[in-house]
Amino acid sequence: MTSNAPFAAIILAAGMGTRMKSARHKVLHPIAGKPMLRHLTDSLATLSPARTVVVVGALKEQVEAEVAGKADVVVQQPQLGTGHAVQQASVALSDFDGKVLILYGDAPLVPATTMTRLLDALGDDVAVAVLGFRPANPGAYGRIIAEGGAITRMVEYKDASPAERAETLCNSGLMAVRASDLFPLLARVTNNNAAGEYYLPDIVGLSLADGRRCVVIETAADDVAGANSRAELADLEAIFQRRRRAELMAAGVSMQAPETVFLAADTQIAADVEIEPFVVFGPGVSIAGGTRIRAHSHIEGAVIAENCEVGPFARLRPGTVLGKGAKIGNFVETKKAVLGDGAKANHLTYLGDVTVGARANIGAGTITCNYDGFFKYQTVIGAGAFIGSNSALVAPVTIGEGAIVAAGSTITRDVAADALALVRPDQAAKPGWAARFRALQAAKKGK
Repeated sequence: MTSNAPFAAIILAAGMGTRMKSARHKVLHPIAGKPMLRHLTDSLATLSPARTVVVVGALKEQVEAEVAGKADVVVQQPQLGTGHAVQQASVALSDFDGKVLILYGDAPLVPATTMTRLLDALGDDVAVAVLGFRPANPGAYGRIIAEGGAITRMVEYKDASPAERAETLCNSGLMAVRASDLFPLLARVTNNNAAGEYYLPDIVGLSLADGRRCVVIETAADDVAGANSRAELADLEAIFQRRRRAELMAAGVSMQAPETVFLAADTQIAADVEIEPFVVFGPGVSIAGGTRIRAHSHIEGAVIAENCEVGPFARLRPGTVLGKGAKIGNFVETKKAVLGDGAKANHLTYLGDVTVGARANIGAGTITCNYDGFFKYQTVIGAGAFIGSNSALVAPVTIGEGAIVAAGSTITRDVAADALALVRPDQAAKPGWAARFRALQAAKKGK
């Protein structure tokens, strides 16, 4: 049974993150285009916590800006360990006596279902519930010694015996504790250790010494993976991408080579969309069913309707909207471009700050000249219009419905509906000129 009792969450985000070698706070580095911390708070928000407290320290202004309006912020200064960090939330939670979930801002991929399981493990007879995991390489993680889920001992690797080091169940650091137990236990934690810090896991030992029961539940190592370096950040990215690809394919999206497709955290793709290899999605993309995204395309900030085709080698930038059955072909770039139903630009085209009517055809090499070095201007192309290849439409300009722009034209004035716009000199031919030219040049070269 899942408890609906109110709970609070404490998120630790005070660390320096020096191994990131960055001016950006560690927990604000992105996974799939979204800050790590936001991944965690978004998952947490689905459970509707009664209170969320974020503990900050180094670069605190950055973290405060990220959680503004979504959480209370407390400062840990100086930083004297995880136990000391959690203790800073005592004032913010002084009037709260329910369960408290302790999370880490640099471990962003904990599923909401796992958070719920941890809260539910904190039964009436349990002092502390701990989230354990079994990594492929337990390394220097603290070990959890348990029998039937009941913890008998938690030990740091450096203090563990050979038998304890052989145990593969490790401490993730995530816990659930009642507020009425948490802060009194933390008040008893000492810093009598090599680092001179107050360690959060020590509350388990204190509870066991009091004769109280502590339990562990297990989760997958990927659920609690953290990032303290750029390499570990890349590992988190890989975990997110694997999960999201699997979710989309289970929902009816086809991917020929899923390991080559990269998704943003908010990418929305409907069933019966086909995605070819080497496609990258930036934030803000929504794709309706029946659409095909061809290889080597990059799509960001775009809304794509049913039965469209994009690519290969297409770039859709923010503000792009494709109507039903629209087509964007190879080496076409769009930006703030709205294409009506059935409109198409098949090759080698730039469409920026433009509205294209239904069934209009944009020929190869066409560009909308939307920028004069100071301001952007709008181009409007009417329904059913035909823009010939290698045309330049100098904005602001309107091409009327059904109009035809002849190939090679530079259009600087509006074109009426159903009119032909032809802007190029008459073709002239000079018989024999090419042969005479080659003979003259060859003679010069021979001297």
